[in-house]
Amino acid sequence: MRLHKPKPTLIVLLLAMPLTTFSQTVKEMQPELGYEVDKSPEGELMFNNKKKKCAALFERDRKTWTAAEKKLAEECSGEPDEPEGYYDVLGPECSWYCGGGEDTRTASSELKSQGESNYAAGNAHDLSYKTAWVEGVPGYGIGESLTYHFPPHTPRITKIIVVNGYAKSPKAWSENSRVKKLKLYINNKPIAILNLQDTRAEQIFTFDPIGNANREDKALRSMPQWTMKFEIMGVYKGEKYDDTAITEIYFDGIDVH
Repeated sequence: MRLHKPKPTLIVLLLAMPLTTFSQTVKEMQPELGYEVDKSPEGELMFNNKKKKCAALFERDRKTWTAAEKKLAEECSGEPDEPEGYYDVLGPECSWYCGGGEDTRTASSELKSQGESNYAAGNAHDLSYKTAWVEGVPGYGIGESLTYHFPPHTPRITKIIVVNGYAKSPKAWSENSRVKKLKLYINNKPIAILNLQDTRAEQIFTFDPIGNANREDKALRSMPQWTMKFEIMGVYKGEKYDDTAITEIYFDGIDVH
């Protein structure tokens, strides 16, 4: 995963297990910036053209490669954790998602689909920088929210990563509104206020483990689902639209390996 090592000062005491028992204090948190989401239609075209050239090159006998083609072959190999698709959030290496993930996502509102583009809640957790959830009420969407529903046996979460705004291109990002403050609720109880920067970089918030700690309890899978809700409290206004977008909210954690 393209995440920086978190600073110890960002770790917040959040939950004392069981899951439903935790402090009532609402902490204000600042993010650590991670991977810079520098995506664009032009970049996607270059990426796909290079993939085609690489595929064609590796179908040929290596003995016939020119010096320039040998250099291209080195670039084609890339890093082992490099995503296969241009807009992919994660690479092929194992991550929290090898054993984790939420069950469903819901939103208080969604902007109506326009042509082939939709702005559903599921876009905020499809592990793609190309899509986004966009709230669907008049104005800037203050008070609108996304809710993630987790099975009781989901591996515990230690990082919440937010990709703010509509990050698929510089134009989409600047024209649409972005979130300035998100209030985080667990099981409908307020836990923290996430102060987001006005940037396309991933914003990483680090917590003590969130989730069920009793991993060996045979009754764990029969316990009820738990929820994590993100409510818009403030926004950075878009240059053209008042619609507020979130490209991605995804997770990292423990209990996977």
